[in-house]
Formats: sequence, C-alpha cells, structure tokens
Amino acid sequence: MRLFAALLPPQDVTDALADEVAALRRLPGADGLRWTGRPGWHLTLAFYGEVDDGLVPDLSARLERAARRTAPFELALCGGGQFGRGRALWAGVEGPGGGLPALRLLAGRAEAAGRRAGVPTGEHRRYRPHLTLARSRQDLDARPYVDALDGFTGPVWTVTDLALVRSNLPDSGVPGEQPRYEAVARSPLGASG
Repeated sequence: MRLFAALLPPQDVTDALADEVAALRRLPGADGLRWTGRPGWHLTLAFYGEVDDGLVPDLSARLERAARRTAPFELALCGGGQFGRGRALWAGVEGPGGGLPALRLLAGRAEAAGRRAGVPTGEHRRYRPHLTLARSRQDLDARPYVDALDGFTGPVWTVTDLALVRSNLPDSGVPGEQPRYEAVARSPLGASG
C-alpha cells in the first residue's frame, strides 16, 4: 500500500485555508490548475511510497514511538510558495514558540522510522514543510498566487498527533479525479511524557 506520515490540520485551520483558496481560484488561469481537494490537505512528514503489507505493523509501532518522544507543538499555515517553476503551489508553515524545530525533528523521526522498519527510502532531501494546494502539468508563472498568499496567516493550532496515511490513487481515468487519503493509524504526541 502507498503510505506516508503526516500532520492533519484541524477544522478551523482548513476552514481559514478554504477561504484563502477560494480567492486564489478566482485568479486568472486558476482553472488550468489541478487543485488539491480539502480532504487531501496535510503536511507530509515522510513519504514511504509502496510499502509491503508485512512491514506496516513495525512501521506503525516505530511511528508511535517517534510520536511519544515528541511533545505537542504549535503551528500555523502562512504565506506560500512554489516548487518546480510553478508546477506545485503550496501554503507555508510557521511555528510560534519553537514549533518549526519540533516539526523538523518529528519529520526526521518519521523518516528514520521508515528506514528502521525496512521501508526502502530514496534520496534524502532537506525537509521543507508545506501543504500542497495545486499542481500544474506544465511550467506556470505562479507569482500571482504566491503574492496573494503572502498576507495569509491561518489560526495557530497545537499538533497533538501524527497520522500514518494511505494514499489511494485514482484509477477511473476521469480527468481531475483526486487521490483519496485514509488515516490508517494515529499516534498521540508526548504520550510517554
């Protein structure tokens, strides 16, 4: 199954982001982007790709330990940017009171959990926290979207758990169909004190 570790923002955070995205979708050219549906909004900590079913219990246990070793922390979505010459548009993240170092630590622990569970890992990349909003099949001048996101700051929330998420890719062939995401496990942060 196709898996990744993620943080799932709460309802008030996604409500604020939905208002911002509605404004972005009114900008010229927005209909040419593939917008991530609200059920797909998450902050990926570690992407595992296709994971053999036999490795999932160990991966889940290792993620649970990683979560227990990490105290809850605060985050807020803010601003935005692009990857790949406008091929991916995203909302950024800030961490009041030390939230970003805690987020990076948790992402490193999630990546290590996969490696130790025997999940084949690709090339290690520096963690860049973001929430993907839209994608483009070709290069795009994303400046109008990034500029519009510049003043956005969502509500602060306390991250209290880590999710192991299954990604079900579309197979119907219907243009614009979105992947479906399902949290297969959730582990509370700081459960062992």
